[in-house]
Amino acid sequence: MKKLQFKDLIVFEDEDYLIINKPPHMSTLDDRASEGKDNIIGMAKDYLESAQVCHRLDKETSGILAIAKNPEAYRHLAIQFEKRQVNKVYHAVIGGIQEYKDTLVDRAILPNRTGTVKIDLKGKPAQTYFKTLKIYKAHTLIEARPVTGRMHQIRIHLAVLGSPIVQDEQYGGKPVFLSQIKRHFNLKKYEEERPLISRVALHAHALHFKLLNGETQIVEAPYPKDMRALVNQLEKNT
Repeated sequence: MKKLQFKDLIVFEDEDYLIINKPPHMSTLDDRASEGKDNIIGMAKDYLESAQVCHRLDKETSGILAIAKNPEAYRHLAIQFEKRQVNKVYHAVIGGIQEYKDTLVDRAILPNRTGTVKIDLKGKPAQTYFKTLKIYKAHTLIEARPVTGRMHQIRIHLAVLGSPIVQDEQYGGKPVFLSQIKRHFNLKKYEEERPLISRVALHAHALHFKLLNGETQIVEAPYPKDMRALVNQLEKNT
């Protein structure tokens, strides 16, 4: 099997930034669970020693991740994040049929000691807008636009709406099996059915930000194989 190459992840590059499509199941930063360079920052520094990650995605989340090539570019984007001038667009598949039209969830988030978060007035302010993109038989593809950047923000805010993300067990999300959506589905004898996606069905689809010259740059990341397969099956069996 071909080893994952960092250059294959790049969806945009100029003299200041590397924008990549992060694969699922890969840590953004070095952690105890990711050995050596099996994380984005390790791979990025192998590619360019001065690389700095500008923000983070959860290990299971795929999609757009911005990396600065030099300190000036890092500061420039960090200020945009701080002033909430970066537009982040996520796609997620949720359980149930929901019609969201720029629905705002404005609920403070407080981290737990267990690595999860909860809604708590003592937490930090957090706002997310949600919009329905496509309704399927028993699921919905939605767009999420977080205003703030709290840990697990989209996941907990969707749980607040009673619409947890598919396969997000920490916040009440259920798996999707082909047998649930496909008519006349027959599982082979003695075979155990696996979910259509084995991780939280959340993808960082696009990032809108300003380059050092003041120009607005919009970068999009296509779905990885697992998210594409899930959406394709929901499309086919609606």
